[in-house]
Amino acid sequence: MRIVITGATGFIGSNLARVFLEQGAEVFALVRPGSSHISALLSHENLHVVFKSLDCVMDCVDEIGQADGFFHFAWGGVNRQEIDSPKVQAENVAGSMECVRAAAALGCRIFMDAGSRVEYGLTEGIMQEDIACHPINQYGMAKLEFYEKARPLCEKLGMTYYHLRFFSVYGAGDHPWSIISTLVRELRQDKTVSLSACLHQWNFMYIEDAVNAVYELYQSAWGREVPQLSGSAVNIASTDTRKLRSFVEEIHELAEGRGRLEYGTFIQAKEGPLSICPDTERLRQLTGGWKEKFTFRQGILAMMEQEDKKTAASGSMEGVKK
Repeated sequence: MRIVITGATGFIGSNLARVFLEQGAEVFALVRPGSSHISALLSHENLHVVFKSLDCVMDCVDEIGQADGFFHFAWGGVNRQEIDSPKVQAENVAGSMECVRAAAALGCRIFMDAGSRVEYGLTEGIMQEDIACHPINQYGMAKLEFYEKARPLCEKLGMTYYHLRFFSVYGAGDHPWSIISTLVRELRQDKTVSLSACLHQWNFMYIEDAVNAVYELYQSAWGREVPQLSGSAVNIASTDTRKLRSFVEEIHELAEGRGRLEYGTFIQAKEGPLSICPDTERLRQLTGGWKEKFTFRQGILAMMEQEDKKTAASGSMEGVKK
C-alpha cells in the first residue's frame, strides 16, 4: 500500500501518516520546502519526505512513480489574517485541483481531502452532508468550491472520492491557540481563561478517533470493486454533541479545579454557526459501523498525559544543555 499525504506535517496529516505507517504502508509525505514543522513526522524507514509546494505538485509524479491513495490535507491561509483573503483561498483551490490531477497521474484509486465544518456556515439544526451549505468566510467558500470542482473531475479520472468535513479535532500537537489546547495548558498553570458564553452546541473528536475513522474509510473503499457513495462529503465527528460549557467544565474538573474561567469576555471569530450538530450516520454507513473509542474525558486525559511527557522531556533536555 503506497499512500501520498499533503499537509503531512500538520496536526491531522502527521497523525494519519503515523497510522498508515503502523499498518505497514509506504507513505510519501509532501512537505512545503522550508517547512519548520518537519519534526512532526515520525522517523520511519517507510516514510519518504518529498519537498514540493502545491503549485508544483505534478513534479512529484516522477519521483513517487505510483501510489494507491492520495490524501490532500494541505491548505494555506487558515490564520485570521488570511482566512478571508480571496487571493490566498483562490490559490488553495488551484493547488488542490493540481493534487487531483497528480493523484490520477500516480494511478491512485482513492482520493480524499480535508474539508471543514465551516462549509456549512449559518445552518440551523443537524448538519447532514447533503444539506445546502452557506459558508460565511472565504476559507469555507474555497473549501466548498474545491469540493464542487473535484467531485466531477475525480469521477472523470476514475478515482473514488470522499470530501472529509472535519469538525473540532483535538489532541496533543494541535494549534496552541485552539480552545482545547488553551484550556488544558492555561488552567493547569492556574491562569484565567477568557471565553464566550459557551452556551451553544458543540462537538469535539479526539485525534486518534479522527485518523482511525479516515483509515477505516480508506480500507472500506479499497475493499469494494464498486465504490459506495463516491463523490460524497463525509462528516468526521464524534457522537458527543452538547453545550460547549459542558466540555469546558469537564476540562476544568480534570485540571483539578485549577485556574479560572471567565465566561462572556471573549468575542468569537465569525467563522460559522453558533451551534454545530453533525450527523455521523454516513461515516458509520461507509465504514461498516465504525465508532469512536475515546470519550471526551478519556481524550483529554490522554492529551494531558502526552503534554506532561513532552514538558518533562523538554525539561530534561534543558538540564543536559546546562
